[in-house]
Amino acid sequence: MSITKLTAGLAAAALGLTLSACGGDPTSDDSKKSAGDTITVGSAAFPENEIIAEIYAQALEAKGVKVEKKLNIGAREVYIPALEKGEIDLLPEYTGNLLAYFDKDATATSPEQVDDALEDVLPKALEVLDPAPAEDKDSLNVTAQYAAENNLKSIGDLKTVGSFKLGANPEFKERKYGIPGLESVYGLTDIEFVPISDGGGPKTLKSLLDDDIQVADIYSTTPSILANKLVTLEDPENLIAAQNVIPLINEKKASDKVEDVLDDISAVLTTEDLLELNSKNQGADKTAPDVLAKQWLTEKGLI
Repeated sequence: MSITKLTAGLAAAALGLTLSACGGDPTSDDSKKSAGDTITVGSAAFPENEIIAEIYAQALEAKGVKVEKKLNIGAREVYIPALEKGEIDLLPEYTGNLLAYFDKDATATSPEQVDDALEDVLPKALEVLDPAPAEDKDSLNVTAQYAAENNLKSIGDLKTVGSFKLGANPEFKERKYGIPGLESVYGLTDIEFVPISDGGGPKTLKSLLDDDIQVADIYSTTPSILANKLVTLEDPENLIAAQNVIPLINEKKASDKVEDVLDDISAVLTTEDLLELNSKNQGADKTAPDVLAKQWLTEKGLI
């Protein structure tokens, strides 16, 4: 061995001993993922996402993690680059839409397929943790009376009712999960499409309750579903891509402690929870996101 190599080897060994005595190599992955570091929690610019971000932040704080919050940031085009740069470290996302952001040609629809596809397209700096059962996505809804009269539980059951009117945004007529998908996947060929351009809002709801339409496309965590006891039809063929709530985190902050806290949240967060939280936030009392988060975490025994 040359003198140069021997000297370099001895220096490296000495450095290793020094780092070991100090508690480890600060350049290692484990040291980068320190739960003691401040985690900046962000959110998209709508109330539900802010509520979930508050849940993440308060749960982490309860476990001794220092947290800062930058909520109500904006759209993915704003907060994804901020995550990659480390300007924020963590925020709630939705699996199907996140996949579509990174892969516009994605075809995965089932929860498992979407999760697997996400792992393949995420930038190196980002990581997703365990998804929650909770989803916020397009869903087909009918009144409780119409469901009872026609024995409706899933989208496929609509084949038994004959002709019906379906109300949704105009683009639903052409989208893969819209009229074309209902025909090809569920064999529903007797649909009269009614375009209503309020995204499942008050106009759509009124049309449904007045029986001007019999089926309405409404986002699955919209408070009107709960308030009017609508029946959300199951989608066993995963025509509509999964949109499970999932923590998206800068990989440098994904310590074991942080992952454990967020995984515990995801294990119990359901679509029904989001419906109730949104209803309380948007109802007469207009309970603030931070208050709702604390209530939910307490009820679930997470703080």
